[in-house]
Amino acid sequence: MSVKLSLERIRLLAAHLPPYSRPTVHVAGTNGKGSVTCILSSIFLASSLTVGRFNSPHLVSVQDSILINDQSVSLEEYSLSRAAVESADQVHGTEVSSFEMLTLVALQVFEKLRVDIVVIEVGMGGRLDATNYIPDESILLSALTTVDLDHQSFLGNTVELIAKEKASIARKNKPFVLGIQKYPTVENVVRSVVEQTGAHFIATHPAQRRAWDDTIDGPLPPTFSLDAESFRPPSAQPIIFTSSAFPNSLPALLYLNGSHQVENLSLVLTVISTLMTHPSCASRMPSGFSERVLENIKTGIKKATWRGRLSFHHITASSSNPRAITVLVDGAHNHASSETLASYVSNLVTMLDGNPKARILRLTYILGLSHSPPKTPKDTLSPLFASRSSKQLSIRTKVAAVRFTSPEGMPWVKSVPPSEIAAVVRESVSGVGLWVASDEGKIQGQLESALEWATAEGTEGEDGVQELVIVAGSLYLVADFYRLLAMQEANPS
Repeated sequence: MSVKLSLERIRLLAAHLPPYSRPTVHVAGTNGKGSVTCILSSIFLASSLTVGRFNSPHLVSVQDSILINDQSVSLEEYSLSRAAVESADQVHGTEVSSFEMLTLVALQVFEKLRVDIVVIEVGMGGRLDATNYIPDESILLSALTTVDLDHQSFLGNTVELIAKEKASIARKNKPFVLGIQKYPTVENVVRSVVEQTGAHFIATHPAQRRAWDDTIDGPLPPTFSLDAESFRPPSAQPIIFTSSAFPNSLPALLYLNGSHQVENLSLVLTVISTLMTHPSCASRMPSGFSERVLENIKTGIKKATWRGRLSFHHITASSSNPRAITVLVDGAHNHASSETLASYVSNLVTMLDGNPKARILRLTYILGLSHSPPKTPKDTLSPLFASRSSKQLSIRTKVAAVRFTSPEGMPWVKSVPPSEIAAVVRESVSGVGLWVASDEGKIQGQLESALEWATAEGTEGEDGVQELVIVAGSLYLVADFYRLLAMQEANPS
């Protein structure tokens, strides 16, 4: 089965299901839309709303795509809604795709549970994405995160064409909030689409970084350290945001990692401000919404977490000398997101330079990519291997190339052969250790073997050694890591 973008099938099937009526925030974008939906949901939840959220692809199980109050929907609830949608599909012969099926299941769950508000992430593109069938009357607001090159074979070969597709989720007489953009031409394209639709264009107001303030933020956390036994994470990012919707400037702490998350938070706070003040939104929000948000928004920002995006974890590698290691997990699946990962790793190096005990950084990348022409492995990976300088650290880099487990119900998703990834590494950087899994045969165990290889060199006899394993690339590889982590947590011995 291939991807066929169309709204015809899902509209036909939706006509035979209970109508969807939940107030919905609809978020499109190339990168950042998952983070935006995560922070939005966290703020709504902190403000005592019941919240439905739909993200794709799922990480470990398909139910992970459908969240109620930040928890995966129960298997029972998922199965009941899925059975109803599948039955209608069979009776009426609509033959919807797997993503269209999942979208309808999610919306049926949210409708059945009568959640206060729903946050929906577009699957791919916007104009013809299954999520764009949602009725106009249910849409509170549409938002667009950063636009970049990805899925060109479906959306167009330029950022302008891609922006046009994504901006087409705009709805007449409803606000459309545009996030901060890398390419200046995107705004003109989006403005044109939004105006033609009759929606109300709103540009994101940027949040500002600020210095740590003990009186607001509490004591400054200890110095960053990667040591698995005494790990100290990077400190939160202090920000301040000003809006006419808020009586005073809003200082907050953002615990999501990466400077790009400040831009995502800027979009979120502009969305929240719009929901509080725009006439078409304010009338549909629950009673006391603005008061509850003003009281709880800092807590919502602080509690936002997003697995698989610059996420730190600890896992024990199976080796002759098993030991815990620090792993940074990130679904850097295109050039722009790899640039973000590379920038964050450079920031980590700078932070370690401030740790007088750190002398050596052993940096191991475990990489797996989805086959997605015209995107190439070189396009995606090249930012990771740019030269990186340090004042005091000796940086020793290794790379492992692996395949990932095929996602359930998506047989067309294939791994890039590890030999192709290895060829890009050899072309891009010299003097790195390289471990390459097989291109054919068994996939199970490749990630475990790569982790074992990454940690085969012990730390005894060398002072000041810091180790970091980075599992990156396809979110399906990230999913394999979380399955492995879950197994270890369930069986700690």
